[in-house]
Amino acid sequence: MQDFVRVILEALEDLGYFGVALGLMIEVIPSEIVLAYGGYLVSLGKINVVGAVIAGTIGGTLAQFFLYLMGYYGGRPLLEKYGKFLLIKKSHLDVSERWFNRYGTGVIFGARFIPVVRHAISIPAGIARMPMSKFLFYTTLAIIPWSIFFVYLGIQLGENYENIKEVASPYLQPLGWSFTLLLIVYVALQWVKKRKPAN
Repeated sequence: MQDFVRVILEALEDLGYFGVALGLMIEVIPSEIVLAYGGYLVSLGKINVVGAVIAGTIGGTLAQFFLYLMGYYGGRPLLEKYGKFLLIKKSHLDVSERWFNRYGTGVIFGARFIPVVRHAISIPAGIARMPMSKFLFYTTLAIIPWSIFFVYLGIQLGENYENIKEVASPYLQPLGWSFTLLLIVYVALQWVKKRKPAN
């Protein structure tokens, strides 16, 4: 798998910014690796950091929008049948649906930083017919810092960009817990807000 990813990324290298965006739309390649590779290209002087982040944001948003559309038009049966080709398991769908039903549309932003959930959260948003404009807004808002973070780490790692997961892990775990806590607080506040008129 690692050799396959390397071959794909090297094939996209000459495409510059478009290659970074396109790499993110190939769902079988983790976004962290594509963005880190974009950072590696920045370190080589082949692209600049602002362009890499913009390309990462566009590509990442389009990739998630594609999953949203699959949920919107195909529903869960389509994803259960073909999701395996996008490395999306039934367990990913189950967890993502629980999170979306529990935390509502606000989870679209926070879930981008939480393992397992971030990969498939766009699907229940589509199934629930979440407004496209709101979905794209929250998704883009989350993908911007995600892109900045991994492009920066890719610049620091250089040709060792493939080690991105090990390097990023100490940062992502506390970040994931922080966003989980924020989501719980958000839901609690929404619950209190809804109960006030009744009282």
